[in-house]
Amino acid sequence: MSTTAPQRGSAFRRNASRVTALGALLFVAGLVVSTSLPAQALYTPEPGSTTVRGTTVAGETQSLSVGAATEGETNRDAYTVSDATQYKNVDSSSFTNDPTGTIQWPFLTGVPITSGFGGRQVEGCSFCSTNHQGVDFAPGEGTPIRVIAAGTVTKVQADDGGFGNDVWVEHDVDGKQFTSVYGHMEDNSFKVVEGQHVEVGDELGLVGSTGNSTGPHLHLEVHVDGVPVDPLAWLKANAN
Repeated sequence: MSTTAPQRGSAFRRNASRVTALGALLFVAGLVVSTSLPAQALYTPEPGSTTVRGTTVAGETQSLSVGAATEGETNRDAYTVSDATQYKNVDSSSFTNDPTGTIQWPFLTGVPITSGFGGRQVEGCSFCSTNHQGVDFAPGEGTPIRVIAAGTVTKVQADDGGFGNDVWVEHDVDGKQFTSVYGHMEDNSFKVVEGQHVEVGDELGLVGSTGNSTGPHLHLEVHVDGVPVDPLAWLKANAN
């Protein structure tokens, strides 16, 4: 009887020691796990947030230099807006015609002038020239166009590009050699043919809006030695 009790006590102590040792091992293992795992492994993102790792996309920015873009724009020509628009919407008192002159205006009486010679900008017109080589008269659609001097018709052309329907006449008047050009004439309104001799004031056709035109008008050009000059200034100096 006396030997059995000590054996039971020894067995109890051995079991308690095993439990204590096992608990210690579990505790140490927990410490290892908690200290070796990165913080992100234990982090739970808040709703609506996103964590991006291993990239710098979020920190990068993109920019556009407007100045660089405008510097690269193509300058369509070297002309600038000048006093060429000074004649815009000039009223019918812009000129008077002498019906006895050897050089005359293209209309019997003064008519509005809507665009002058030289550099210009026409708002809302993508096809309008920025270097206008003539003068635009606007007496109204269907108005007869008269040749400004005696000469020979060298060209009668329908659908002649930007000019639309046009007539070209070469002149030699009192030693002055020049060419006059009449553009945007009304369809089927030609009154002359190529090679025909015309006298000052003869009718060439009717005012229209063919070719590159925003409304009925006569586009008149005067070329001296093959170079376009300001028709308004030239006529003021030479007509009558």
